[in-house]
Amino acid sequence: MQGVIGLRSVRQWLVAACAVAVMGCASVEPPKIRGLPERVELNGVPFFRGNAHQSGPHVLASMLGEQRIRMTPGLLLKPLKLPEAEASLQGNMERLAAEYGLMVYPLDTSMQALLTQVAAGYPVMLRFSEGRIWSEPRYAMLVGYNRAKQTVLLRAGMDRRRLMGFKAFEAAWADAGNWAVLIMSPDQLPADVDKARWLTAASELSRAGQEQAAARAIRTLEARP
Repeated sequence: MQGVIGLRSVRQWLVAACAVAVMGCASVEPPKIRGLPERVELNGVPFFRGNAHQSGPHVLASMLGEQRIRMTPGLLLKPLKLPEAEASLQGNMERLAAEYGLMVYPLDTSMQALLTQVAAGYPVMLRFSEGRIWSEPRYAMLVGYNRAKQTVLLRAGMDRRRLMGFKAFEAAWADAGNWAVLIMSPDQLPADVDKARWLTAASELSRAGQEQAAARAIRTLEARP
């Protein structure tokens, strides 16, 4: 009888130890993420609801609005060549943002890269896979996160405040190709700016006919502390 009780106690101890180990692993964060603010939400970022065309025009209109360019999703349909060119939507949105004189700055494929920019006050435009059975790409803006709760906050589709867990978001983002960019004024600089990447974005501005904006972007980089 004592042997049975002892065995039961060992099993209970092992279960408890495993549970603690799992919780510990789940809460591990890369050092640079641990150095970010605990919680960030960019409340003032504009938002246009809509699911049409993977929400691309809605998100781009919001990002343009963040840069004080008055725009609606409907006004973007023709320059984005929609609905015919939906397969080329990503490239067409990048091209159109450059034509408006804005920098399109690609981000690394890590959660740390995204959260760092949000913590610096910059919304991130990205694409993730939406749906459990029949998934489809959806463009969205990352506008916040909560490190303690391990959640990100998106403006996506019809939802102004869509919460997703870190792991679920990372999987959905990876499934759609890990594409994420900042759309910025040439007078701004991303957090931890990559010089070569910034100059490449400036070159894209010049090719889009925005030579003065490209020159401003270079001056902004040269003037950083």
